[in-house]
Amino acid sequence: MTDTSSTDAWALRATASSFNAVRGKLPATGDPDRPLDSVTVARQLSAVGILLADLTDEVLFRDAEQRRDGYTSPAVTGFAAAIRPACEAASALGTVAHRLSARDQALHLGDEPEAEENDRLVMGNALGIADEALRETCEGLRAAAAAISPSPARVEAARSRSVTAAPSPAPPPPAIPPAAPPIRITRGR
Repeated sequence: MTDTSSTDAWALRATASSFNAVRGKLPATGDPDRPLDSVTVARQLSAVGILLADLTDEVLFRDAEQRRDGYTSPAVTGFAAAIRPACEAASALGTVAHRLSARDQALHLGDEPEAEENDRLVMGNALGIADEALRETCEGLRAAAAAISPSPARVEAARSRSVTAAPSPAPPPPAIPPAAPPIRITRGR
């Protein structure tokens, strides 16, 4: 069995960063510099959907691999636990997209949008839910990564056993020819 905890932790952290990037781009209601529009929300919904598909793929492929290898990886649990809050974020963004589409259609038909203030409140609440759900997704993935990351002591022990981390053998001492016997000067008698 191969220890994949480092790569699993890296995959969990990378996925958390991707969700956090989407969270950072969420639109806000009432921001005059960035008005809420259906295209922006649809892009965010699409990004969450892609990440959600990536989560489910991680669970599927890792689970299938586990069954083949006969062990259980905590990474599968981490990825699977992140699916629920990611779905909540997608659902909340879907609510905003629906409200914006209804508003845009009413404007296109020349109708006065009904209860515009109510729509603003509903969309603001839904964006707040999406933000919170994405935050929960990120935190869950990071916590799962931290739980399976090898401890510093284990990492150091592995390095000490590693061929690449072993100190190189000391070079042989330079060859010094043996000392010549002292020269004796003898005088004849």
